[in-house]
Amino acid sequence: MNRNIIKLHQIAQKQQRLIIGLMSGTSLDGLDIALCRIEGNGLQTKLQLLQFETHPYEEDFKNKVRQVFSKAEVDLQLLCLLNPWIALQHAQFINDCLKKWNINKDDVDLIASHGQTIYHAPKKLHGLAEFGNATLQIGDGDHLAVATGITCISDFRQKNIAAGGEGAPLALYGDRILFSSSTQDRLLLNIGGIANFTYLPAGGSIENIVCTDTGPGNTMMDGLMQKHFEGHSYDQDAMIARKGKVNQQLLSALKDHIFFQQPFPKTTGPELFNGGYLEAALSHVDDVVSTEDQVATLNYFSADSIATAIEACIENKRLQIFGSGGGIHNPLLLEHLKERLPQADFFTTNDLGIDPDAKEAILFALLANEAVAGAEANMLSMGKISFPY
Repeated sequence: MNRNIIKLHQIAQKQQRLIIGLMSGTSLDGLDIALCRIEGNGLQTKLQLLQFETHPYEEDFKNKVRQVFSKAEVDLQLLCLLNPWIALQHAQFINDCLKKWNINKDDVDLIASHGQTIYHAPKKLHGLAEFGNATLQIGDGDHLAVATGITCISDFRQKNIAAGGEGAPLALYGDRILFSSSTQDRLLLNIGGIANFTYLPAGGSIENIVCTDTGPGNTMMDGLMQKHFEGHSYDQDAMIARKGKVNQQLLSALKDHIFFQQPFPKTTGPELFNGGYLEAALSHVDDVVSTEDQVATLNYFSADSIATAIEACIENKRLQIFGSGGGIHNPLLLEHLKERLPQADFFTTNDLGIDPDAKEAILFALLANEAVAGAEANMLSMGKISFPY
């Protein structure tokens, strides 16, 4: 038997596994690296976050990715070159972290790599009858495995699509494992570039869970900041948004899209919610809207679309919402959410023992654990396996 297969079999049989989860989101802030000790599988999983670091991306990295990110037409040669190049950059970040943490690569069982999303194309968005749902993440798993010397599981979203899903959001699986309660209804809200939530009814089976994207999180606000405020990749502490006011005509135009009439669950991405979407909405506004008012309106737009989705999916009850993602650091966005959802109590996943900034990377570590050790043969058994030499 191939020695790598033997080793993978041994990893699957271990009582505990050491897994590195990686997450790089649409905001292109950097690579989240979460070193996790995971015991068991399924709802009996026990997880301990041993180390966490976000390795920021330099402007050169961001500029390279932006040339192919969320664009209908791209330089195919650059796209081809970036697939291994990103993996090698990520591998170097991992190797640096392991050295910093004084951990031998041979002690790490698996890397769980989300990759860098380049394009997300659910059929509801592209509307082409002959094609189904599709998504593309780059950062080749083979290069990552060889450059680190650690077995890598990657490309998680393809199995979900192959099994009939839209490839996102995948939080349902990890959220259920980490946060299910037999006595308490919980809503896990992640506000990244795109916002999504997982609703976990108390003691509910997976069939009763709701997991969906809601619309924009930070992506449109970040894009506007980067366009008009040099050196500012996002609206820190909502300083710009607080200088403006919500333009109701612009808000109405932003909300006027078929995406918001589509049934839940659904997915979306910056392919829809981007600078072009904002410009189209602005064309329906009579007066000139200042940049500050645009940022303020986008801030409210994100909060309103999140709240509207929650109200549509969940019966009117007292909710406990546990936030994660970059958007939870935007105080004005949280203020708007609390105003729109007065029946909810707001917390972060830190109140459940999980660092909210590390949550997404942790979720992919959990998916890798299920891929090799999960007892259930379902969509948790996802990802492609790449071996080192």
